[in-house]
Amino acid sequence: MATFSEADRLLPTLERSFYVDPAIFALEQERIFARRWNLVGRAAELTAPGDYLTAEIAGESVIVMRSAEGRLTAMLNICRHRGARLLLDERGSCGRSIRCPYHAWSYGHDGELLGAPNLREWIGDSREQLGLQRVAVEERYGYVWLNLDADGPSFADDVEAQLAARLGDAGRIDAWELARLRPGHSINYEINANWKLIVENFMECYHCSTIHPELTAVIPEFRGGVASQAAGSGYGSEIGEQIEGFTFDGRAGLEPLRLVPKEDRRRYFGITIVPGAFINLLGDHAVVHRVIPRSANHTTLECEWLFAPETLESGADIAPTVELFDRVNRQDFDACERCQHGAESNVYTHENVLVPLEHHLLAFYDEIRAAVG
Repeated sequence: MATFSEADRLLPTLERSFYVDPAIFALEQERIFARRWNLVGRAAELTAPGDYLTAEIAGESVIVMRSAEGRLTAMLNICRHRGARLLLDERGSCGRSIRCPYHAWSYGHDGELLGAPNLREWIGDSREQLGLQRVAVEERYGYVWLNLDADGPSFADDVEAQLAARLGDAGRIDAWELARLRPGHSINYEINANWKLIVENFMECYHCSTIHPELTAVIPEFRGGVASQAAGSGYGSEIGEQIEGFTFDGRAGLEPLRLVPKEDRRRYFGITIVPGAFINLLGDHAVVHRVIPRSANHTTLECEWLFAPETLESGADIAPTVELFDRVNRQDFDACERCQHGAESNVYTHENVLVPLEHHLLAFYDEIRAAVG
């Protein structure tokens, strides 16, 4: 009788409940998204003191603000007096202070309590304890990252470690100068699927030859089903020899980014930052996805296409570049929604399997199981 090694076997996926059970979704929010570093927005949107954005992580609303000293601060969007929501807009400027619309308590850019009407003497020494609750924040790679857990992993042990595992060296990403790039286009996709289906789909390419004709025409090696993320640390998938650029029809792309090494200008690096960010590096642009779980069966994905400032200022046609990844996204999300329909069957046994080309997904499954328990 023939025997098969572990590498040749069909291995089980996560169970059905991980994709449909609201209780498991709640645990994931509490034990994964609330304890890990989350990408929440472009740092360049916050330029002047008092500029802010609000972000929702694991059901918590967080204010991120540029201080008078130029650094980013983050705090829960909850007044310390009666718990009122302070800021309702996603972006804006609050000037010199955050003012609660309920009883007019005011807070500084760092969250310190500045004033409370008619209560100066009563508050007294309690002022220091009545500032807004702080949240860990990092400004890295042109983006704002938040972690709700004060005792959670450091940014280096979480995000930088994942970058190093994918690129061989976390510092390699610096050649793309993501903080210098500017958004040329953005799309928010609403997807009727569990967030993990989207992460799984991004991490594997076994499906590429089936649903991505434009992508496999530009990167022919994807027809073999091996994702660049599974091909080894530091590996980038090559654009085809007869293809001029990373565009929906293979026509010439844009001017190469100035610091990207020549050997990487015709390569694609797809990077998953668990729990909810995808960073895609090309020779002439980058694409960043933010995964926002809404419920067990619904996810929002924010996608930004980033280009060199001089490319945008020149009036270069970015449409063919944008169209390729937009097509890939829509093809992927249709597939994810089909899988969600299957997960929601009450009769199907859901004994799904991974083929060897997908075995690297097991590490992601292990993270989920370890967190949920």
